[in-house]
Amino acid sequence: MSRFLQIHTLASYPGVLLNRDDAGLAKRLPYGGVSRIRVSSQCLKRHWRKTEDEWALSALGAPMAERSREAIERGVMPHLGTLAPDMEEAIRDSLIASLYGTKGANEKSSRQALLLGRVELEYLARLATEAAATGTPAAAKKLLAERFARGDGKANLKALTAGATLPAGLESALFGRMVTSDPSANTEAAIHVAHAFTVHAEESESDYFTVVDDLTREAGEAGSAGLFETELTSGLFYGYVVIDGPGLRDNLGGDAALAAGVVRNLTHLIATVSPGAKRGSTAPYAYADLMLIEAGERQPRSLAGAFRRPVPEAGDVLVEACARLTTQLAALDRCYGGGERRAGLCTAPGGLGDVAAMDLDALADWAGAALAA
Repeated sequence: MSRFLQIHTLASYPGVLLNRDDAGLAKRLPYGGVSRIRVSSQCLKRHWRKTEDEWALSALGAPMAERSREAIERGVMPHLGTLAPDMEEAIRDSLIASLYGTKGANEKSSRQALLLGRVELEYLARLATEAAATGTPAAAKKLLAERFARGDGKANLKALTAGATLPAGLESALFGRMVTSDPSANTEAAIHVAHAFTVHAEESESDYFTVVDDLTREAGEAGSAGLFETELTSGLFYGYVVIDGPGLRDNLGGDAALAAGVVRNLTHLIATVSPGAKRGSTAPYAYADLMLIEAGERQPRSLAGAFRRPVPEAGDVLVEACARLTTQLAALDRCYGGGERRAGLCTAPGGLGDVAAMDLDALADWAGAALAA
């Protein structure tokens, strides 16, 4: 059984805007004395979470979760049917205060976007129904306050849903969650995701474009309906993911088979799911050109150091990047000794040297077995 799985990837995207900042420009990261294009870990995880295909996380059959600042209004209250306005207000505000804090009832903007499992949302709906049955708003508030009170042997959200299968949802078990109003309901992430960055200096340009007004054009009038500018970038991105095997199994209630399934599906998702804004105008879709998976007991370590010196633009960037990775691996093994088992796939000539080469299906099965064996 392996304590850690490390997944390294290289993926190429030309003419895209994968992840934007608050100004609408590509996110960036300075490294090795030059600016790189970056894709945030939050962006990557959301695309893996929400993808629906044969390898979707939801296809594993485990309860999922939803992230929202309006979980009570949209995920709980609709299940209660029609209530008297004062009763509805009492239940809604009490639940919001318990989950989001006392300011949350009146200020949605002050709320944390909580990741709540569907099991938890269903429980909250049952609890709200029970509160509504008390008959008065005061009694409903009292019941909810007692259920969420701390101390004196009373329970919080985690204790209230104890015994349920993955009450916080599969996503929380994988990527963790933080509940500021209820720290005991927090979950430590078992899957650690680094920000992806280009192995070379940033490559970007401003794309100037116009919108044509079809009707005025047909009338023979000159001009356009708008002039716009956006940023497009290109690059070969290095990605890095660590899976804490014992942490994942613990978060999944000791279900080794489910843990292996998560690893198998996630391997497919990491290799084939593309993040990206402006999909309609850039088609930002790519598969990984390289995926290297390491299974071992030692503390993980990124191979990002292979790209501390930017890969030069001349020549084949992918071939050079693959060579840099194998050189970095050899250097680390020489200094610290080997120990990890490795397998991978690579589209570049020369591949990954001595690393066992597999197709994606075989590699995903290998990774799942390495974690659960």
